[in-house]
Amino acid sequence: MDQDFLIQDIQRAERKKEVSKVLHRRKQKPLWREYLETAIIALVAAAFLRIFVVSAYRVSSGSMDDTLLEGDYIFVNKLAYQYGGSPKQGDIIVFKYPNNPEKEFIKRIVALPNQTVQIADKVLYVDEQVAQIPVYSKHVDKRIIPGDLSFRDNFGPYKVPPGKYFVIGDNRDDSRDSRFWGPVPRENIKGKAVLIYWSWRPDPEAPKWEFPYVINAVQWLGYGLFNFPSRVCWDRLGTPL
Repeated sequence: MDQDFLIQDIQRAERKKEVSKVLHRRKQKPLWREYLETAIIALVAAAFLRIFVVSAYRVSSGSMDDTLLEGDYIFVNKLAYQYGGSPKQGDIIVFKYPNNPEKEFIKRIVALPNQTVQIADKVLYVDEQVAQIPVYSKHVDKRIIPGDLSFRDNFGPYKVPPGKYFVIGDNRDDSRDSRFWGPVPRENIKGKAVLIYWSWRPDPEAPKWEFPYVINAVQWLGYGLFNFPSRVCWDRLGTPL
């Protein structure tokens, strides 16, 4: 019996030694290796999110003022309409421009497949009911343009075909959208805009990014350090859409 206890004690001691060796090896891992492993994991996670879950976009026009401003950077959920989800009225979407799939636009869905759209003197109707007005949408031109001259203020009635979505910019007097080039096919929709994560007020006096790039890099560094506090739209950061 004493011999059995002795063997067990020896085995426990050996296991403790093995654990101690493993812990010692872990403690001896170089600091640079830990940083490298962390960086690799972060890059892989970011790449996975970028490819399968979210994309980042910069707003480069004023067609969605004042909901989205030029210089806003947004996250787009690429999975919003996967696995049974469908686009809804009021969603802000990024999509491939139907007339040139190489270009990507951002607009708001105002009508779904098989709904009827009509605009009369700037008032939007969907299925003969006045459509809900987005909080920051606007008209900047008091003129009413007749429908035989432009579809901007008078349009339709028009029934949206199956599998397509009617989109309009929130800056309704200064947006080229479904009124002019038709509805967006479902397969062209890339995702739903969900968040403004950064916003930088454009500056026509900012340095240009052109050859020779080294000089531009130095100019941008100085410009950014000097203008950073005033050009960032702090109140827009983190705004949900």
